[in-house]
Amino acid sequence: MPDWMENIRCSFCHKAAAEVSKLIAGPGVHICDQCIGLCNEILESERLASTTEPRLPAWESMTDEQILEHLPKIAAVQAQVDDNLRDWVGHLRGRDVSWERIGSSLGMTRQSAWERFRTDS
Repeated sequence: MPDWMENIRCSFCHKAAAEVSKLIAGPGVHICDQCIGLCNEILESERLASTTEPRLPAWESMTDEQILEHLPKIAAVQAQVDDNLRDWVGHLRGRDVSWERIGSSLGMTRQSAWERFRTDS
């Protein structure tokens, strides 16, 4: 496995790349083969049951401990997405795309984009 994949995790179950057979990349997120399998099961069961009710646990049905246990997973996914966004911005800067255009694309000012994504190298 390449070194860069060691820090990649499924954005849904947070399993590391080494713990699953396949990770599929999306825009700043990844999904593993196991979560895809679960999604397929959910879609099939909903197709058979014809229900539109969401299947994911809502905050109201979770205990405080369950929510607290889930927070680090959400934070790790956010960090992964932020790193990916930083890479994309870096590639744009390498193409001499202005901070003005990057900020506009992200719905922020040029100054905010520069402060968030600049590299001091």
